[in-house]
Amino acid sequence: MLTEALLEDARGIADRIIALRRAIHAEPELGLETPKTLAKARAELADLPLEWREGPSCTGAVAVLNAGKAGRTALLRGDMDALPMNEETGLPFASTVAGRMHACGHDTHTAMLAGAARILAARADQLAGEVRFMFQPGEEGFHGARFMLADGLLDPLPDAAFALHIMPNAPHGMIGSRAGTLLASADMLEIAVVGRGGHASMPHDTRDPVPVACEIVLALQAMVTRRFDAAEAIVVTVTQMDAGSAHNVIPDRALLKGTIRTLTAEKREAVWQAIRQVAGNIAAAHDCTAEVTITEGFPPTVNDARAVALAEAVASAMPDGAFTNLAAPIMGAEDFSYVLAKVPGMMAFLGVAQAGEDWRQCCAIHSTRMMVDETVLPRGAAFLAGCAMRYLERAWD
Repeated sequence: MLTEALLEDARGIADRIIALRRAIHAEPELGLETPKTLAKARAELADLPLEWREGPSCTGAVAVLNAGKAGRTALLRGDMDALPMNEETGLPFASTVAGRMHACGHDTHTAMLAGAARILAARADQLAGEVRFMFQPGEEGFHGARFMLADGLLDPLPDAAFALHIMPNAPHGMIGSRAGTLLASADMLEIAVVGRGGHASMPHDTRDPVPVACEIVLALQAMVTRRFDAAEAIVVTVTQMDAGSAHNVIPDRALLKGTIRTLTAEKREAVWQAIRQVAGNIAAAHDCTAEVTITEGFPPTVNDARAVALAEAVASAMPDGAFTNLAAPIMGAEDFSYVLAKVPGMMAFLGVAQAGEDWRQCCAIHSTRMMVDETVLPRGAAFLAGCAMRYLERAWD
């Protein structure tokens, strides 16, 4: 079967996939500027007949594989940026840059994408159309996919798009996804409670913003559970509070920061409005004001049901293959959502827990001790290649 042959091809280049992953892992880059990471990927693929496109807004690039056959176009995507955190894995190829770590697996995503490119290039004469490989920076909150779209790097838009994200606390080799909403939107929340400061011994002469801010934090939790259906999976989390400069001074301001997660555009706007109402009215009740700032982040990641069915067929055809249909969305967020808002497609998860270990006990993504069983990476590369080939051959049939 095709997928089995692709997996055999991927295992044949496992050393290259793992070597690229380790090289990227040791030298992580942040945000929209990942020139060293892109250079490593381009060097690994330099011998392949790829046409490269780059834009002005970031270090994103698209490599195009086209053997001259007319047909559909499939896009495969891998992200390249790391996180601003120290690594505590003790790996021999651990980050050499203080305060930076590939703790979300983007090093593996780039390596698997490069692997898929090599697998498909070897079969270029069998491709019934064009495959594009999207090497994207700035996924960790920097909207890299949106910049690449704005730069026209995906024009004309492909007919289908696929992406894979590792999951270190998921069963070894598992591939899973779901039709419809897979991941939430993610917006940044700031609430500045403004009062009138003074001496801590005379609070009656002030308008103390600190207890008002505390009241707002609690009220937001009640707002979520009492104004929205529990089945709608809305998350409003206040993660930071900043107020005051001395133990005996009541400040003029208290600042709250946090995140808002929703699964639909309608509920997203409703939550924004409810937050403004709750914060403003509580502050006014205490003769203070609340300045609410919501910075719009990634929209929900919505999978096309046809693409999920295709991915399930590809995963299930692998040796020891099985596809897990996730029962519910995950409240994390992904900027591949920008691509899926314009192109039918899907994102799936790949379990990279160590074989034989209890995956429930493994460190999750964004942990300083996150580990990856690299023997799974060829499976991911073959899966991506299989999605592209199956779509070009059969579309959604």
